[in-house]
Amino acid sequence: MIKQILGKLPRKPSKSSQNDSNGDGGVNGNSPLNSSLGPNSLNNSKPGSASSKSSGSRLNNGTLNSHSSSSNKSNQGKKTSPLASQAGLMLVSGVYEALPSFRDVPSSEKQSLFLSKLGMCCVVFYFSDPSKNPREKDIKRQTLLELIDYISSVTSKFNEVAMQEITRMVATNLFRTFPSPNHDNKLLEMYDLEDEEPAMDPAWHHLQIVYELLLRFVASTETDAKLAKRYIDHSFVLKLLDLFDSDDQREREYLKTILHRIYGMFMVHRPFIRKAINNIFYRFIFETQKHNGIAELLEILGRRAQALLGPSSDSSSQAQVCIHVPSATFFCITQFVEKDSKLVDTVIRGLLKYWPVTNSSKEVMFLGELEEVLEATQAAEFQRCMVPLFRQIGHCLNSSHFQVAERALFLWNNDHIRHLIIHNRTMILPIIFPALERNTEGHWNQAVQSLTLNVKKIFSDADQALFDECLARFLEDEMKEKEMQEKRELTWKWLEDVAASTAVSNEAVLVSRFVSSIAVATSTSTKATSTSTKATAGS
Repeated sequence: MIKQILGKLPRKPSKSSQNDSNGDGGVNGNSPLNSSLGPNSLNNSKPGSASSKSSGSRLNNGTLNSHSSSSNKSNQGKKTSPLASQAGLMLVSGVYEALPSFRDVPSSEKQSLFLSKLGMCCVVFYFSDPSKNPREKDIKRQTLLELIDYISSVTSKFNEVAMQEITRMVATNLFRTFPSPNHDNKLLEMYDLEDEEPAMDPAWHHLQIVYELLLRFVASTETDAKLAKRYIDHSFVLKLLDLFDSDDQREREYLKTILHRIYGMFMVHRPFIRKAINNIFYRFIFETQKHNGIAELLEILGRRAQALLGPSSDSSSQAQVCIHVPSATFFCITQFVEKDSKLVDTVIRGLLKYWPVTNSSKEVMFLGELEEVLEATQAAEFQRCMVPLFRQIGHCLNSSHFQVAERALFLWNNDHIRHLIIHNRTMILPIIFPALERNTEGHWNQAVQSLTLNVKKIFSDADQALFDECLARFLEDEMKEKEMQEKRELTWKWLEDVAASTAVSNEAVLVSRFVSSIAVATSTSTKATSTSTKATAGS
């Protein structure tokens, strides 16, 4: 009985057991390092409690687990790296110390040191307060720079463990959640109204190094794509695409370059990346109407279309999606049209559908980009869309905003477009001739009138008979319009007279909505005759 009671009493720990608890216990909850970490620091790597089991899984996923002292005791027959063991002890004991440089260790130890340094960089610090952990932040920064130099100068292929640890470190440092779209009212507080640049991420000088490391890893010739695709997978790509919503332009530029490399390196991911980018566009068009990285994503699609040797299966759907996106759209559209001329009809009709009505500057931009699309258009594709296209151009020719009218007339300065127009003049000239005549007769801007005369001369030189026919038809239509206007005025005058007469006699008069001017004149004379007859009979 006494032995059982004594057996339940806690024993004084020995030195070896103390070392074990300190080595496997993770970052102590009372240590200054743990208290200074931000909310995204250890949580991103699934930290455990102070127990040896949970903290061992947090620190590694295969790298530092074998470096703890408990692992050394249970695997005494296996020789472990002293540098790796030292790194594991420093991380889990709450002491963040710099590891030796790669130049100070033999070649056999560099791989283990590389993994240890990656493990050190999985600790994320809180950068909004510069006074917290300045020494540890500088150690991490120097470690990241050493890792970049190592990746750039390595002469052997990265093994699977190294790839796993690189992607884990990158995910821990980069992948984070941005504020939700409902914070628009708070944006005014984040932006200085006198400055064009928004507030930048205070952690950028560390994030930039991590992005550079990822870029060097993806671009390295020692990276085996067949192995790397297991860790740079669909989930990794999706989280990378989510970062394009960052307010920081510098971050989006790095992401654009990295995604270019990933797209070129992993052919198996290409359909998924295109589909994921389209989903971002759909969400922007139909849901949020706000996304910071639309221009960069469109540029990626444009560069991808530029690299194509011919039409692709999903070019049509991607071109249709790009039409709906207002910024940086036309470079992407032009690249798709140049690779597949069959998209011209779809693209032009889409542009006409969303043609600006009240925004003159945007209308000028549409006309300029329309010229780029028409430059890549062949005659067969041009004929499919020329009727609705030149109806819209006719409206632009008569615009009271001189820049819109001037930009539309500049289309005839393009040799390729002018050739397409002259070749199809029998269909185009009757559509736009009234607009040209009205510009000549009464547009307020002298430059627009001069350009209009030049366009009319082009048509008259190309086909004088067609020009005279269109002029005769225009004059005939003008006469008919004038006659209709006179009849309309007579009808209104008759209605005014009828209203004046019935106002005195209180007599209700039913007038047909579609009564012609002739009928009105006839009824007027009939009523006048009957009135005179009644007057004679009364007398």
